[in-house]
Amino acid sequence: MADTFADLDRYVNDNRARFEADLKQLVEIPTVSMDPDHKPDIRRGADAAASVLRACGADARVVQTAGNPVVIGELKSDPRHPWLTVYNHMDVQPADEPEWKSEPFKMQIRDGKYVGRGSTDDKGPGLTALYAARYAHQHGVPLNIRFLWELEEEIGSPSFEGMVKSELAKLKSNSVLVSDTIWIAKGRPAVPYGLRGVQGVTIRLTTGAKNTHSGLTGGPARNPVAEIAGLVARMLDTKTGKVKIPGFYEDVRPLGKKERDSFAAAGFNTARYKAAHELTSLRFDDPIEIMKRIWALPTLEVHGISGGYHGPGVKTVVPAWAEAKISCRLVPDMKAAKVLQLIRAFTRKHLPDAKVTAEHHLDWFLGEISGPHAAAATTALRFGFGRAPAFTREGGSIGAVVTMVRYLKCPLVMIGLSLPEHGYHAPNENYDWGQASGGMKTFVKYFSEVSKIA
Repeated sequence: MADTFADLDRYVNDNRARFEADLKQLVEIPTVSMDPDHKPDIRRGADAAASVLRACGADARVVQTAGNPVVIGELKSDPRHPWLTVYNHMDVQPADEPEWKSEPFKMQIRDGKYVGRGSTDDKGPGLTALYAARYAHQHGVPLNIRFLWELEEEIGSPSFEGMVKSELAKLKSNSVLVSDTIWIAKGRPAVPYGLRGVQGVTIRLTTGAKNTHSGLTGGPARNPVAEIAGLVARMLDTKTGKVKIPGFYEDVRPLGKKERDSFAAAGFNTARYKAAHELTSLRFDDPIEIMKRIWALPTLEVHGISGGYHGPGVKTVVPAWAEAKISCRLVPDMKAAKVLQLIRAFTRKHLPDAKVTAEHHLDWFLGEISGPHAAAATTALRFGFGRAPAFTREGGSIGAVVTMVRYLKCPLVMIGLSLPEHGYHAPNENYDWGQASGGMKTFVKYFSEVSKIA
């Protein structure tokens, strides 16, 4: 393996056009998992992904699940070598925002930026890892590399666990690599060792059979929009974000000193954070407080309140119903079932005739901040981008992570390549050649380092 990296730069540069063509092919298939109308596109996307894997030398198959398929590809070197499983997802969010400056499913290349839905979340990073694996395989890195490309991550991975259980004998792994996470900022690599979980709920209140004229019923009639808004105001301090449901914070595990020190050294910048997410104001300006709030503390967020009239002007009706869509991000050692129970009890006390419906939930994950795999990630990112990473957590959730840890029973490391300004789930989502080229070098180095771990 002495010459493993000798022609890596040339390989990366020579394969740029091919990488861009493959990414364009994948991005232009609208694999929107939450929309049933895109079911045929999901299958087309799976078949295209399998073709890309085969073109890079992998054995590939499309495994049908109870829901959307999973694409499995393998680059085998020797049965005696360790197995690394690389996870990415090929499904995407809808792209119905009016702010798109170009067709979301027609990838545009602008100054090394790849604009299109799914480019950074998560087709670009997945393809980057594949190109790195192809190089490592061709240059004799003693590692068997397996790809799991899911097509249901954006809807909580409801069928992924069933697939893993049914395929378990074929999924033996010594470690797992996930590339579906975000850096702190451009030039500031991050290795997240934790993810928050989530519990979603819908709270609905119905007080009549139809909307009525407020001149005839306003006053004696109950107003469900106002009552739902009042319930939400009881649940949450809107100034600070503190959840006021009794017992909500009871199981939260406090940060350890090593974690606090790692957060402090991460180089998080409030102004950059606001700019990347196009936020005009925040509840807090202190970087440490912001990091704690998005990585290590739970939340209750109101995603929408509906009911009544939403057209132009004011239509003077008293609504017949109202609905709030809410989710709670969960941290160690919170349990989704307990949080759901607390929300039900709080609603029953303050708005007893409202109906609480449980939506999707995912468990939190907490991995290792040190050890041989963390050291391999540090070495790899320094090699690929010239800077050691910060070890952080992430505020989002990846359902497949918890499943893989539970069933594959091996270390899991997350090395993402996306930047805040790439626009996860946002209009004008993009990825760029700088992250892709540095990512290929990073992953080749990581594969080499992991192959040495006993």
